[in-house]
Formats: sequence, structure tokens, C-alpha cells
Amino acid sequence: MNKRSELLSYIPSLDGIRALSVLAVIVYHANKLWLPGGFLGVEVFFVISGYLITLLLLAESEKSGTVSLKQFWLRRARRLLPALWVVVLGVVVFAALFQREILGTLRGDVIAALFYGFNWFQVWVGTSYFTSFEFVPLRHLWSLAVEEQFYLIWPVVMLVVAKFGKRRLPIVSAVFVLIAVALAVYTGVVYQPGVISTIADTPEQFMSLFGQSVSRVDYLFLGTITRSSGLLLGAALAIWWRPWLLQNSRAGESKLYDFVGFGGLAALAFMMWRFNTVIEGTDGGTVGYDLLFRGGFFLTDIASVALIAAAVHPGSKLIARGLSNPILVWLGRRSYGFYLFHWPVFQFYRRFAGQGLTPYEFVVLVLLALALTELSYRYIETPVRQGAISRWWIEFRQPAYGAQLVRRQRRIVLTALVSLLPVFGVVSLATARVQLDEIAQNLSDNEGNTVDLLSGGQTVGGGELAAATTIVGQVVTGTTTLDGQVIDVLAIGDSVMLGAANILTQRGVTVDALKSRPYRQALEIANYMKSVNRLGSVVVIHLGTNNTVDEKTLDEIMVPLRDVPLVLFVTVHVPSEVRQNTNNRRINELPARYENVKVLDWYAIATAHPEYLYSDKIHIRPEGQKVYADLMMQAIGRP
Repeated sequence: MNKRSELLSYIPSLDGIRALSVLAVIVYHANKLWLPGGFLGVEVFFVISGYLITLLLLAESEKSGTVSLKQFWLRRARRLLPALWVVVLGVVVFAALFQREILGTLRGDVIAALFYGFNWFQVWVGTSYFTSFEFVPLRHLWSLAVEEQFYLIWPVVMLVVAKFGKRRLPIVSAVFVLIAVALAVYTGVVYQPGVISTIADTPEQFMSLFGQSVSRVDYLFLGTITRSSGLLLGAALAIWWRPWLLQNSRAGESKLYDFVGFGGLAALAFMMWRFNTVIEGTDGGTVGYDLLFRGGFFLTDIASVALIAAAVHPGSKLIARGLSNPILVWLGRRSYGFYLFHWPVFQFYRRFAGQGLTPYEFVVLVLLALALTELSYRYIETPVRQGAISRWWIEFRQPAYGAQLVRRQRRIVLTALVSLLPVFGVVSLATARVQLDEIAQNLSDNEGNTVDLLSGGQTVGGGELAAATTIVGQVVTGTTTLDGQVIDVLAIGDSVMLGAANILTQRGVTVDALKSRPYRQALEIANYMKSVNRLGSVVVIHLGTNNTVDEKTLDEIMVPLRDVPLVLFVTVHVPSEVRQNTNNRRINELPARYENVKVLDWYAIATAHPEYLYSDKIHIRPEGQKVYADLMMQAIGRP
């Protein structure tokens, strides 16, 4: 390989950028409160990929006059597939051994991951990347799918450029930039600000994709087209900023390059620190982060271009040396494997994506992920990349005698034994039936015990209200219609209350609970019930799991409830969200302003008794549901 290709084979400062980017993503995945915009590290990876892949293809075309598609794809396969297969197979085996209940739902994820279509699979089936209460151990593979789809198409583009556009490279670069800008504009136009709920409630937040209704936010965040701006800008930079040309330039050393590099690094750090997470729960409901989709990604791309341009320029000293330090280089060279391994390790420990890790848990799990990464890098990725499989196959085809034959037979037996677990995992995956996890099953079992007051008092299950009737001190469940009568005890809640709906109904409570319900919907229900004169003795409100509530909304809720003898607000337990403390503080302030308000401190109960909660530390187990209902009845004077 000539000097130019050797220069492109390894640029230490780019590994430093990789290391910082993967650390940002992993900190965000561990606990998004620590670095709310850490997910932007993936966007930096996109820019680096666009830059490096284009450089390699340009170097090859300058050397040979063309681009070998076969050799490019073979190199990418050797680089990417071994670690991916290890991770996917490891997840399958682990699930088959220890969490067999998830195998049925895991099957589609595995197929999508192996075919590098995980991003579109998530968009299509609606398993949102941002769902906090789902267990998706391969969710992070969406970004690798975007890059692999780019690797599939981009060498063909560069082959055309090599044949017909060599003398027009500046124009080609300008076209890449214009397409990147157009995609950023397209993203801003397609994005719709406002509350994101179901397709029935917020149809504007959904769009048609080949006849399938999909979430706009999922499409824009996960889609290959809308996330290609960084890849294109990196490619455009590669045309103008080829290292072998920079070395021959007269630019020399200049503090300007370090200034630009530090500016890009500071901008990235600021955005990762100050940007909000992609979607967030607010007083009005779940909303997207407008700035991100209307310029935020493009700003990240520009900052990444500035950092890369400075880091690879020979005139840069401080920024290049800083990024090329041994620790960052070591981590950067393993960043691909580290990214692959960390998420399954986090998920198998905590199960739910929205559950933040503690600092101690983070350190232990990161060390475990790094150990797996190093083992994969040394004994799988590097040997395969260096042609170990080809050498093994050549050796295997050669005749063997004596001791050599014995060694070969032992290897075959050992390989067969090692293959037993993967075979067991794959068979288990293929034959598993799809079933809900314990939280989803609990919520599904309880939906028939709730009413939708805003829809005329029908149960979620489609029948009429299953109301409790008190007879001689015993609670007997029966079926009756609401028919406009006053509801003595009305409970309004989200999925936490929904999980205990059957027990609350048995105790004579009418439950209107809905998954992902925003706090402000309590105002709609209270206003409606007031307007039809059906508010009774008690109203219980347990909301705030999914979004924040401000004082104004709480005061507005109390307007229609001012004549209700008792309004019981229940505090929330969402330990991985900032809104937990904010919401609870505002709820606890209400009794000082309203004589008819009491507070049930469920947060304190759940904190003192974690055994009452499922592993997401939010939803309530059956034994906890009984305590929850008993405490509620005591608080309203109906023990």
C-alpha cells in the first residue's frame, strides 16, 4: 500500500474523538440526568464515518483509478460483523438461560439486527426508541444500521465519482453539502411540535410510510435519510481536507487550527450538557425537543466537522496531541465493541431503559463491558480482521497425520461443545412464543377495571363500568352503568394506578387510569365531571409519572374540585427522572393552599419498600398494589 493509504490506515486523533463520543453516549445511556444531550455522540460518529470512509475510497481511486466494491464490502464485513454476531448471539444465549420470557419479543429484534435494518424495524413496528419502560437489549443497534446502510450505498457513489467526477471534486463536495442542508430543512419541516400521544389523540404526530402509520419523531430520529446529514458533511470534508494534501500544503503550524478545534469541542460539550433529551414529559404531555429537530442535529454536525478538521491537520498541535493521548486512543480503537457491549450489559442488569444507574452501578457495569470489549477485540475482532478465518480454512483443508490429526480432532470436539449453548439459544429463540412482560401483563389484566369518563364512562375493555357495591360491610363487585349518577370515589391516574385498578375497584373506587396520561388531563376530567354534576365525596389524583406539572395546572385542577369534600393527591416515585422531586414538591405544597386537599406520600412508601415495585422501580407489584389500595382507603377515611 502506498504512503497515502498508510496515512489513512490510522489517524490517532480521530480515535480520541471516537473515545469522547462513545463515553458521552454511554453516560447518557447509564443515566440521562448526568448528560441529557449525550446521545449526540452518535451524530459525531456519523460525521467521522462519512469522513473516514470517503477518505479511504478517495485514496483507493487515486491509487488505482477505481473503487473495488467487493474489497470494500469485504473489509467492512471483517471489521463489523464478528463483534455484532457475538453480541447478538450473547444476548440470545443469556436470555435463553435467564430470561426466557423475553425470547418471543426478542426474535424480531434479532432478525432486524442481523440484517442491519434495526432502525427501520423500530420505526415500522412502533417500538419507540424513547420508551423508558421496555426491555430492548438490542435497541442501540439502530445507529449501526444507519452506518451499514451508508456503507452499502456510498462506495457505489464514490465509484461513479471516481469514473466521471475526479476533476469535479469541488462540485461534488458542494453537492454533498447542499444535500445535507436540504435534509436538515426536510427534518425541520416534517417535524411537528406539540404533544405526542396516540394516533387517535394526536394524528398530526404520525405520518404514512408505505401505508403504515409511524411516529414522526421515530422516523426523523431513526431514519437513515434524515440522519444522513452528518455522513454527507463528513464526506464533503474528506474531499477538501485530505491529509496527504494537507501535509504538502504551506499552511504549517497555526494556532488557528487549535482554536477551531477547541471551538468545535466546546460547542459539542455545551450541546451535550444543555440539550434536552429527545422527548420529555411536560405539563401538557409528552413533547419532542424542538431545537434538536429544527437545527440541533445540523449544529452538532458543524461542530463535529470543525473538530475533525482541526484534529487531522498537521498544523494543529494542542488539539491533536490532546486527542491522541494513549488512554483515548486505546478506548477509541475499541469504541465499536464498547458501544456494542455496554447496552446489553446495562439492560440485563436494570431491565428497563429509563431506569438510571447509580455511580457505583455505572462503574461496575462499565468495567464489565470493557472486559467483554477487550476479549472480543483481542480474540475475535482483530484475528478475523487479519484473516484468521481464511488461514484456518486453508489449514483445515490440508491433510493431517499423527499428533496434528489428534489436535485437529480435539479442536473439532471443543468447537462442537462450545456450539451447544449458541444452538440452544437459537432453538429457544425460534420456538419461543410471544408474551407480555410482567408489567405489561399486569396493566393489560387491569384495563377492563377502568372507565374512560371523557368517552361516556365506558371501560377500556369495551363494556360498562364494573362498579363496586357495598353490602353489610363487604365489597361485592357488580356491573352497573354510570347513567349520570354521582361517583362517590373517583380516582384519576396513569399506568401506576392502572396496575392496581382491580383492587381499587373492589374497594368501591371508580378508576379512570390510562398509560402515559399527562397531568393536565386531570383538569379535563375534573371540568367535565363538574359540568355534569357527578363529582362525589372524594377525588384521588395520581399522575406525574410521565410528565411534569406546574403550579398553575394544579391550581386550575382545583377550581372544579373546590367543592369536593376531599381531594387526595398521590406523590410519584420515578427515581430516574428530575420531575420526581419537582412534582412531589408542588404536590406537597397543595394542602397549605386548599383546605380540602390531602397528600398520600407514595414516594416515601415506595422508597422505604422497594420490594413493592417491579424492577423498573415505578410500577407496583401485586403485593404492593394491596398496600397502595389500603393506604389510599385509609387516607380518604374508608378503611
